[in-house]
Amino acid sequence: MQKFSLWNLVIVFLMMSIIGCGDKPELVFVKGGCFQMGDTFGSGENDEKPVHEVCVDDFYLGKYEVTQGQWKKVMGSNHSYFKDCGDDCPVEWVSWNDIQEFISKANSQSGKKYRLPTAAEWEYAASSGGKKEKWAGTSDEKELGDYIWYIGNSLSKTHPVGQKKPNGLGIYDMSGNVWEWCSDWYSEKNYSDLTRNDPQWPSNSYSRVLRGGSWASFAQDSRVADRGRGLPDSRGDMVGFRVAVSSR
Repeated sequence: MQKFSLWNLVIVFLMMSIIGCGDKPELVFVKGGCFQMGDTFGSGENDEKPVHEVCVDDFYLGKYEVTQGQWKKVMGSNHSYFKDCGDDCPVEWVSWNDIQEFISKANSQSGKKYRLPTAAEWEYAASSGGKKEKWAGTSDEKELGDYIWYIGNSLSKTHPVGQKKPNGLGIYDMSGNVWEWCSDWYSEKNYSDLTRNDPQWPSNSYSRVLRGGSWASFAQDSRVADRGRGLPDSRGDMVGFRVAVSSR
């Protein structure tokens, strides 16, 4: 049997680092279903209420947040603040509008039909397929550091995707690391006006939905039910995204 020297192992490790998450987003199939959307734990904000049943169709969701390497592959440049973090770190400093350009180019290059997830799809996937889960992967705050990068452990920066434990669907970093843009418009109204099946807010708002919290968020703001928002042309070092694809 061939023996590996220490140098061989270093080369293997470097190759794995270079390969990272690949040039294209890796997708996880999410079986659709109905779930209780909103503040099921009673500790959230008014815009997370009332808890209501929502149903989503089957879809695919990025296993990881879109990385700086994947962004550069499509766009040819990288404006992330944390460039030194490397190609396997989530891209940030990207607006909702920037992402529409990325998606258009990525679809043209790959023949895929990437899009942003709806807020309902995002919450359903983050909670491991509609389970009563406070954060993506756990409801126990003592375990939080095993699942997410947040203000308690991030050292004020992003980290390579996929380093923490995944949630029950095998999806990583849905809580923490970077906030993730969704397709929906944001409304300060509560959930009382939304439809049951694949709901989305109408386009009578100024902001788009952000979900999941970031490296700078407290535990409360990293919950799967928490709702953030941002202007479509706004950018920040705490904001990135992951892609979705419809199943049909």
